[in-house]
Amino acid sequence: MYTDTERCVRAVHSKDARFDGWFFTAVLTTRIYCRPSCPAVPPKVENMTFYPSAAACQQAGFRACKRCRPDTSPGSPEWNARADSVARAMRLIRDGVVDREGVPGLAARLGYSARQIERQLLAELGAGPLALARAQRAQTARLLIETTGLPMAEVAFAAGFSSIRTFNDTVRQVFALAPGELRSRAARSGTSPATPGVIALRLPYRAPLNPSNLFGHLAATAVPGVEEWRDGAYRRTLALRYGHGIVALTPHPDHIACRLSLTDPRDLTLAISRCRWLLDLDADPEAVDEQLRADPLLAPLVGKAPGRRVPRTVDGAEFAVRAVLGQQVSTAAARTHAARLVGAHGLPVDDPEGGLTHLFPDPAALAGLDPEQLALPRSRRTTLTTLVSALADGSLRLGTDTDWEQARTELTALPGFGPWTVEVIAMRALGDPDAFLPTDLGIRRAAEELGLPSTPAALTARAAAWRPWRAYAVQYLWTVDDHPINHLPTEKNREVQP
Repeated sequence: MYTDTERCVRAVHSKDARFDGWFFTAVLTTRIYCRPSCPAVPPKVENMTFYPSAAACQQAGFRACKRCRPDTSPGSPEWNARADSVARAMRLIRDGVVDREGVPGLAARLGYSARQIERQLLAELGAGPLALARAQRAQTARLLIETTGLPMAEVAFAAGFSSIRTFNDTVRQVFALAPGELRSRAARSGTSPATPGVIALRLPYRAPLNPSNLFGHLAATAVPGVEEWRDGAYRRTLALRYGHGIVALTPHPDHIACRLSLTDPRDLTLAISRCRWLLDLDADPEAVDEQLRADPLLAPLVGKAPGRRVPRTVDGAEFAVRAVLGQQVSTAAARTHAARLVGAHGLPVDDPEGGLTHLFPDPAALAGLDPEQLALPRSRRTTLTTLVSALADGSLRLGTDTDWEQARTELTALPGFGPWTVEVIAMRALGDPDAFLPTDLGIRRAAEELGLPSTPAALTARAAAWRPWRAYAVQYLWTVDDHPINHLPTEKNREVQP
């Protein structure tokens, strides 16, 4: 979009927050870059230039605006709606892969040479992987500076910088303030850390966002010990690169409040990325809802509660295991099976607030489980153990960078994986916005009630008009049934047992 100057200028003059993250406005006279919704008086048109990423702005010598804080914009929705190499690279950079494995590691994961990845990112984002990772390190550093009391040396290395000097220079270049000045400003504004060991931040999103199905689904399917709904927040444990964490996510009208407790602050970037992915916060609801409203049978559902997101997962392997446990059983039964697996194989953790007791077991921990101890039909045991074996040996990968169609092919080849299981994994674990579940019982009931075709083949043909947003259509169709996944949980039912 950044190449359409006229459209960008209109967005800046109208201070349209819907375009935050789509592009950045750089002001030639002040050498500052802003988000489109910056509250400052817009510069003259001849003094504006536009870039596709914050990294491109920084690389061109611009520094971040202190009023609108463009580094806190939602991410571009393009990277979640596409499966090409650039989108997959951006998802990996967002997860901190370049900091941990370097550009060669990023390229190896994508199956390209480092030169090819560099060229593709430069062509589309105006910055290479190192510059994009540097911009993310600067944002992480700012969060740690403003929301924790960590010494600056620890902040530098936790944010991914190789030296304190590089950390100091980058912060000054990007924010036009020294690290100590950023912390002083945060203290004066009342945003300094209130609880030792807890990182509190706001996760931005593009409005509208309807929290009912998003948090309702996560709470209704929560695995005891791993997830819970408490005091208006969805809480869960996180298995991260350097340790584990506990996160509490609370919906608000203009942001998601996020409270993170990490055993190692180096995991902050990854934890934030996982939380944004879980809640689908980089989506563009206006584009999704506009297309779905074009169908007269879907339009009333969209108009009644716009802005529905796809509830995802923090770990693809975890969700795949849970999807198999949930085959042809109720939500309560699926929670019971998962809770038994967690109790037997999950790593125990301490939760100061109580309620959370374990990490969900990773494939390596499940590789040695005895199928005879599973209270499942024999065919389901085979499905589960085959899946776990493929995940543990690396022959099957279900990450944010996974090629969607390749994963579908590999999953379909496993015993016991039918269309429903494959598509629900594609939708919630891999993030494919066009995943569709025509055989799902709730979808078929909704289709019958709305007057849509009810057979899978006919419904799939009708749903072609909803592409590439069929996963969002699923969220709206599920609302036809009065199911707990469609409602924010209340405190009186948050402790419902499976």
